[in-house]
Amino acid sequence: MKDRKIRILMAKMGDGFETAMMKLASAFSEAGFEVIYTDLQEPEAIVSAALQESVDHIGITTLPGADINRFSKIFELLKKENVEDIKVTAGGFLDEADIPKIKEMGVVEFFPKGTTYAELIQWAKENIKHID
Repeated sequence: MKDRKIRILMAKMGDGFETAMMKLASAFSEAGFEVIYTDLQEPEAIVSAALQESVDHIGITTLPGADINRFSKIFELLKKENVEDIKVTAGGFLDEADIPKIKEMGVVEFFPKGTTYAELIQWAKENIKHID
């Protein structure tokens, strides 16, 4: 099991940007990660997909119209399922005042719009570990 790729579930909150999401997923795949992409936005669906796919990490792109309260529900569900070792990052469009709020909820890092794929991949390589 040690040889398997790190598995990342990529999801989004808000509307639009499917092409950008697919390019991001492709960049991570090319960098050696196994990417599971979902356009489901409900916390229950995101956590369910993370469990079914045995992911090591959840990355959520926040888009215009994103409801940050969904992060709280995601962490509540991860705790309920006893998989709090699945960490969550977010990035994209978010009001500056909301970033400390989502970090307080449990988001380990927020990457603002304009963060390069190289920066994201480097962070992932340094910070995402297999869940054993």
